[in-house]
Amino acid sequence: EGVNYMDVAPNQVVGISAALIPFLEHDDANRALMGSNMMAQAVPLIDPDSPLISTGMEKYAAIDSGQVLIAEEEGEITSVTGRQVFVRNTEGKIREYNLRKYQRSNQSTCIDQRPAVIKGQRVHKGDILADSSSTVGGKLSLGQNVVVAFLSWEGGNFEDAILISERLVQGDKFTSVHIEKHEVEARDTKLGPEEITRDIPNVGEDAIKDLDEQGIIRIGAEVGPNDILVGKITPKGEKELTPEERLLRAIFGEKSRDVKDTSLRMPHGERGKVVDVKIFTRADNVDLPAGVDMMVRVSIAQRRKITAGDKMAGRHGNKGVVSRVVPVENMPFLEDGTPIDIILNPLGVPGRMNIGQVLEVHLGWAARQLGFEGVTPVFDGADEYEIEAELGRAWLMELAWKESGEKSWEWLNSQDYDPQSIRDDDEVRLFYLEQVLDKKQDIARMAVDMNYARRVNLEHWLSERKIAPASVLKFDNVQVGTPLYTEYDREAINICLRIWLDKLGVDVSKIKEAEIRKVAEKYSLDNNEALPILGKQLLRDGKSGQAYDQPVTVGVMTMLKLHHLVEDKVHARSTGPYSLVTQQPLGGKAQFGGQRFGEMEVWALEAYGASYTLQEMLTVKSDDVMGRVSTYEAIVKGEPIEDPSLPAAFRVLVKELQSLGLAVEAIMDTKEVIRFGKDEEKVKPPKLDTGLLGLGAELHGLL
Repeated sequence: EGVNYMDVAPNQVVGISAALIPFLEHDDANRALMGSNMMAQAVPLIDPDSPLISTGMEKYAAIDSGQVLIAEEEGEITSVTGRQVFVRNTEGKIREYNLRKYQRSNQSTCIDQRPAVIKGQRVHKGDILADSSSTVGGKLSLGQNVVVAFLSWEGGNFEDAILISERLVQGDKFTSVHIEKHEVEARDTKLGPEEITRDIPNVGEDAIKDLDEQGIIRIGAEVGPNDILVGKITPKGEKELTPEERLLRAIFGEKSRDVKDTSLRMPHGERGKVVDVKIFTRADNVDLPAGVDMMVRVSIAQRRKITAGDKMAGRHGNKGVVSRVVPVENMPFLEDGTPIDIILNPLGVPGRMNIGQVLEVHLGWAARQLGFEGVTPVFDGADEYEIEAELGRAWLMELAWKESGEKSWEWLNSQDYDPQSIRDDDEVRLFYLEQVLDKKQDIARMAVDMNYARRVNLEHWLSERKIAPASVLKFDNVQVGTPLYTEYDREAINICLRIWLDKLGVDVSKIKEAEIRKVAEKYSLDNNEALPILGKQLLRDGKSGQAYDQPVTVGVMTMLKLHHLVEDKVHARSTGPYSLVTQQPLGGKAQFGGQRFGEMEVWALEAYGASYTLQEMLTVKSDDVMGRVSTYEAIVKGEPIEDPSLPAAFRVLVKELQSLGLAVEAIMDTKEVIRFGKDEEKVKPPKLDTGLLGLGAELHGLL
């Protein structure tokens, strides 16, 4: 009576990004913030999975993004191609919908719409006609549903690193397409206009084999680092001619072609295939910048499989870098032989306080086993008790499926059959169920719908044990959260624990319903057996086949590949550009720079006494101009490396001191004196004795 207003929905207190995180209420706020931010960084995959555990907001996020193609009126699909969908409306008119194909986004990812309808299908206004990148069935689908285990594995997941199975790489589970654009402009310079051409000076035929007659790369060409994309020459300006050139000009009467190569080339470390070329000329595009006669834009696409160094994350802020791609045969596996896809570090959970990932893993496992997609809205989702019940049902279903497989082979061996005609266990099981089930079950549907077959099999298995299937399984049409639903959950948990204890040889006939859980928990602790309702399972080492000492949390989680890809970041350099002032290497991948060796790193080498390493870091690897040239030559020729000379930083220091009015001289071990004047001069012996050379001898005599 005292309430005047109430919220429409529990999830309205958070934004759209946070509302996409299942079990948000179990995550620390800092990690939830990271999770919602990282979903925006997810790379669209070529074949994404609809999340097994979602919050119900995925549909609205996808449709309201404008990426999904939606029917504007009711009608029938008359034709579907890779690029268009045709719909005949109720008045008989045909409406054409064009799909976006392989377009580049601002993040250099690929926007690609795929038809989600078939010819002859009836659609209503607002129905989905085509999925875009990162949507499946009109629902936002940013990643893949993978089998994960929380396990410390040979140090490979130290500091939140992630171990992935080679199966994910081979199956293109986390493969994405990236499109980069490269532009070049032909300008009108003071010395004459630049020209886009195939005729480039000092370039071999092999370098221009993929250029057309205009000098522009052909579509479909494979390109790598430093390959020419667009040939361009720029006039250099008149210079003083040599007598020979003057003679040639007098004889042939033509001005010798004096141009330099300013072609557009692939940056270092990049590769791909040319997918699009656009040419803009002044005649067709009046809005080109001033002084630009022509512009060429080349789009390069590449497929990137997931690899060591790529960043991955879940939806709960549980991020990490892939440390290693492990062969499938070396990954830990379950009792039925299923290998794990991803191994996460269990130490990443308690300190970060993002328990939502554990609940997602457990409910995801139950969802996969039982064949449903779980929807748990923010602040109104499944509780721990419901997840336990679903895990109990999943365990019962797996046990029933396994036992029916054994029975089906026993039955088949008693029949007269040809072993060559049997494809697999599932076919044998289907033959067996066809014999033992009553006729009201849809056998034809069981052959094509594995989830339906498993459910029918569980009903039959429970009936054989005098357990009413309705008390365990009739939860599809019961409202979640009602007393009846809770009663079904309690019944499912008790039946699961009773059968589990019976399988382990415990006499359960005298145990009361209220005490069954306590007995099961005590047995689990005493015998180190995993309770089936807690989501932990026995896992075996892939290399030795031996079981791990403790049961391991195994389940299904939605994992994302983020935009921080190792191929964009990895960088190496031997020599390259140097700063004009300090003569030290430039920094950053874009400048083809070196690695920064700062003062703290210098302290580290000093602390270790690594004097020679420190010397080369501060001289030949940095700003000793003469030393680095001679060192490079010595390495190329295979000769001994000479001692370093003075670094350029010392000369900068001297100039600072000279600006203060101090005349500085450097006196070497060889008694050579270097004066830093306008032109550096080396004197030996010095013309004017400063008294410094004899100072050391006097000190030596005093000692």
